Amino acid sequence: MDRAQKSEQVAQLKQTFSETSVVVVTRNLGMTVAQSTALRNRMRDAGASYKVTKNTLTLIALEDTSYAGIGEMLTGPTGLATSADPVAAAKVAVDFAKTTDRFEIVGGAMGDTVLDVAGVRALAELPSLDQLRATIVGLIQAPATKIARTINEPGAQLARVFGAYAAKENA
Repeated sequence: MDRAQKSEQVAQLKQTFSETSVVVVTRNLGMTVAQSTALRNRMRDAGASYKVTKNTLTLIALEDTSYAGIGEMLTGPTGLATSADPVAAAKVAVDFAKTTDRFEIVGGAMGDTVLDVAGVRALAELPSLDQLRATIVGLIQAPATKIARTINEPGAQLARVFGAYAAKENA
């Protein structure tokens, strides 16, 4: 890798760190190509990305970013899982670590907050951003539905009474 490629990779990493809300640092202990491909596909499906980079280039890219605290985790064969959704990358990484022993989570960060392995696992247990949005919409919609039902109920009761009288007279 020549100097221009290295500087380009550092620039891409800096851009990635500026656009993401979570970074999960992982250690690859001899994963096969099929396992790496499966992990990348799962990440892509969840809206996250996974990249194996050189530690020295990643350390350079971390300078002057909010993720500078993860620099000490970059030893050995590491990979970075990133996502704009604060839960997506952590959830996929934790699920994948359960299925293979050649993949381990080292830690991570959410902005300035550095997370250890337990912190990443706790983050993975949270509901995703889409699930939280659906819950909020449901909570907002429920009172409006109850109000509409309450307003319409007296009219519906009258209609049932009139219907009963009409059925009684016809019989």
